Amino acid sequence: MKTETASAADRVTTPPPAGWAEARSRVYAVGLAAALPAVERPLAETDGHTLAAPLTTRTDLPAFPTSSVDGWAVRGTGPWRVVGRVLAGSAPAPLTEDGTTVEIATGAMVPEGTSAVLRVEESTRTSDGLVDGVPRTAPEWRRPGEEAAAGEELLPAGAPVDPAVIGLAASCGHDTLRVRRQPRAALLVFGDELLTAGPPGAGRVRDALGPALPAWLRRYGCRIRPGDVVGPVADTLPAHVAALRTALTGADLVCTTGGTMHGPVDHLHPALAALGADYVVNTVAVRPGFPMLLARLVGTDGRVRFVAGLPGNPQSAVVALVSLVAPLLAGLAGRAMPVLPHATLAEPVAGRGDHTHLALVRRDPVDGTARPVRHVGSAMLRGLSVADGFAVIRPGTVGKVGDQVPVVPLPLLPGEHAW
Repeated sequence: MKTETASAADRVTTPPPAGWAEARSRVYAVGLAAALPAVERPLAETDGHTLAAPLTTRTDLPAFPTSSVDGWAVRGTGPWRVVGRVLAGSAPAPLTEDGTTVEIATGAMVPEGTSAVLRVEESTRTSDGLVDGVPRTAPEWRRPGEEAAAGEELLPAGAPVDPAVIGLAASCGHDTLRVRRQPRAALLVFGDELLTAGPPGAGRVRDALGPALPAWLRRYGCRIRPGDVVGPVADTLPAHVAALRTALTGADLVCTTGGTMHGPVDHLHPALAALGADYVVNTVAVRPGFPMLLARLVGTDGRVRFVAGLPGNPQSAVVALVSLVAPLLAGLAGRAMPVLPHATLAEPVAGRGDHTHLALVRRDPVDGTARPVRHVGSAMLRGLSVADGFAVIRPGTVGKVGDQVPVVPLPLLPGEHAW
């Protein structure tokens, strides 16, 4: 990384903004090119990770025939003489004689030689202790390989790991999974006007992003510790450069808040220039959220790091998060580019001229439609607190009642959303 002081020209040179969809595609591509290395993790530590290799089963699934009911494993025609009992977890002896049966529990291995399993509730006992009844025509046991054959691919590389996947992997005989290392994130909060405690006043506002953004980043699969959040960073170029340099030593992604303009105390651009960063995206034609950026740096160790410059206004910062950071993190994790769900607008949504409009909406759980929420200024968080996502209104259009529009969901938990 360079250490030279940036020139004044770095403050004022601003390229035309990238289109919103183009910017998302661009940052996803650079993230995928820098996908994080694969690591082996115990199953209990893989929730929220991403598969780095396909999940295959080590055996047939199930591995052996198992009874799907409590009852009797019988051989031949009845009535049957009881010769034993089979419980789950044991390997039974074969049934070798017609007219014999063993009591069997759900999940127990079906003995070799079994011709049918008779449900216990459909059986009777004769006066001399034999078991009688009519087995159903359909087999009452699970056959080996019924769910999957040994070696079969169950999930591809790039699939997110959740509790269901962990359970599936365990049922296939895996003790560990090969997953992508989760990205390490850091957050730098810029702005001398910010308070970190107490109510706002006397020209100073409360920092809302320092406490909130780490939680958003965790929901996108990042690791970020309390010590990775620094700020407010002093509004000087040396302080910005020093804070970025320190954060980049351990983080794959450093998010910053504020300083993305070119005003007298906006030092992010010259700080990035001093560190030798290359812009992946520098400004995006989207409202709210203007301006935002993503820069790429290569450290002396050859490892790629990223800096996401988020606006200082809280809602605009979250727009930048869902627009640039979310697709970048999908690429770093080796996941597919997120596919946006669609919703039908129940109320009109204004356009923003030649910019994409990301409009906060709430999903109606009854009819599945989306309605815009109130209190959606760039500096406001009240609307965000009751929203489920952002409706995407393309440049040069407006959202009409009945229109099907893409929606950028807000994550509830890692990999989850309400859509």
